[in-house]
Parts: sequence; C-alpha cells; structure tokens
Amino acid sequence: MDKQTFWKLIETARADAGDDGVARRASELLAAYPQGRIAAAQQVVWDLLAESYRAPLWAAAYLINGGCSDDGFDYFRGWLLTQGEAAFTAALADPDSLADHPEVRAAASAGEELCDEEALSIAWTAYGIATGRELPADSFTISYPTLDPDWSFDFDDTAQTDARLPRLSLLLASA
Repeated sequence: MDKQTFWKLIETARADAGDDGVARRASELLAAYPQGRIAAAQQVVWDLLAESYRAPLWAAAYLINGGCSDDGFDYFRGWLLTQGEAAFTAALADPDSLADHPEVRAAASAGEELCDEEALSIAWTAYGIATGRELPADSFTISYPTLDPDWSFDFDDTAQTDARLPRLSLLLASA
C-alpha cells in the first residue's frame, strides 16, 4: 500500500461515512485487501504521523483543543488523517489554515475537541477483521523527527500563538 492508495481509501470512507465513523469505515474497506496490503497500510499511517509531527501543527492542535498532550497530539493527527489528503497537506503547509476548516470552526463554537484515536489503528482493526489475529508487530516502524526549536515555547503564551497562528487565535478567541 502506498500513500495515494491510502488517501483514496480515506476519501471513499469519508464519502460512505460522512464526517463520523471515517476510521471505522476505512478499516472495513481495508479489510477486503490482501493481508500484506493491510499490514502495509499501518506503515503508511505511521509515515503520515511522522510527517505531521511538527511543532507548528502541535501549537495549532493545542489552541484548537484547549491543550494538547503527547497522546492528544496523536489523536488530533488521527482526526486530521480522516479529513483527507487535501486538508492534511494544507494543515502541514500552514497550520493556521485550519481556521478555515469547517469542523475546526464548528468545534470552536461548540467548545469541542478534535481527536480520533481510532484513526491510528485503521490497519490494526482491518487486519483483525480480515484474519481474526493481531497485526504482526514487525509490520511497521516509526521514527519521529526532531521538533523545530523555533517553536519551543509555552503554547499558553498568547503573544507567541497570536503572532504565529493569528487566524486560529482570532477564531478561538471569538468562540
């Protein structure tokens, strides 16, 4: 499985499930693939998680969710995966662009968090559905990059976040 096939799977799952249950539907669709491709999908998930392990995105998640632990950042990026390739790519290029995302806007006005822990285990779930067994542990590896030291500040520092993520800061301040 490659990234393009994975993103097509997510788009199909989004079309089938709407905004709710994308990870579950993606797992159901993926379960129809051969075992080797299912297992390979977990590497794609981890590669995308590593690609999105960026301090500016973490700061955006912190603002959006009103705080963001290590696990919370994983779950936020899981949510971001379920939004599809275009949203994922736009958020990596400019995390402040999340201020335009309809779900971010809705969550801001409702005071809700954006997270999807289930998205982190799309392939695990699919493998279980297809085989009745757990995904082999040697199916994937993960290596996170070093976070950008220029973003090493307290995300509660509103002067810093307002300057670096002005649109998100404004959206969340007005919510």
